[in-house]
Amino acid sequence: MKNQTFSKIAIALVAVVLMGGCATKKPGWDYSAYKESRPRSILVLPPINNSPDITATYSVMSFVTKPLAEAGYYVMPVAMVAEAFKENGLTQPSDMHATANEKLRQIFGADAALYITVTKFGVSYTVVNSETMVQVQGRLVDLKSGATLWQGSAQASSVENEQQQTGSLAAVLISAVIKQVLASTFDNSHKYSGVATERLLATGEKSNGLLYGPRSPNYRKD
Repeated sequence: MKNQTFSKIAIALVAVVLMGGCATKKPGWDYSAYKESRPRSILVLPPINNSPDITATYSVMSFVTKPLAEAGYYVMPVAMVAEAFKENGLTQPSDMHATANEKLRQIFGADAALYITVTKFGVSYTVVNSETMVQVQGRLVDLKSGATLWQGSAQASSVENEQQQTGSLAAVLISAVIKQVLASTFDNSHKYSGVATERLLATGEKSNGLLYGPRSPNYRKD
């Protein structure tokens, strides 16, 4: 009788764990609107910079064309886009992002717009370490319907491949000082900006990435 009771309790606990796992599993992005829209050209707006580093916007923007073009899209020339906004009196990315979809389509003729926000950019310091971190968020919007076709986020960090430090406290502190001096002398933020942007704009439905564009041999295969 006791064995039966324990068996029932065990089965109940397994069921709870499985239900909990299902409840916490993050669903993938719904690509139905994306697949219906199938944009051919993308307008990339200068990224909004929420970090203290003033170079973040154009550092990230310098990396966006390559992954989008390799994914099979025509990308509006980013330098031309920035200049067009300036000629229309818009110099701040936040104002550019607030421009109506219809107006963007009228001026640039693109099918979709990519809105990027830089949430972290630069070096942060602790007592025993320093880290260069770049974190970005992106959202692809259909300029005809205003529907959000895709959104995602990515980051890159200088400590991703570092092994846990071992040794005396003095050795750890000396290593931290050396790393901080190097970080302040050689700012690698731009390098990690490229890594984070590549990750953000990676393709593949399985990884919740962008779908392939019409110039890619993988178009409509995702």
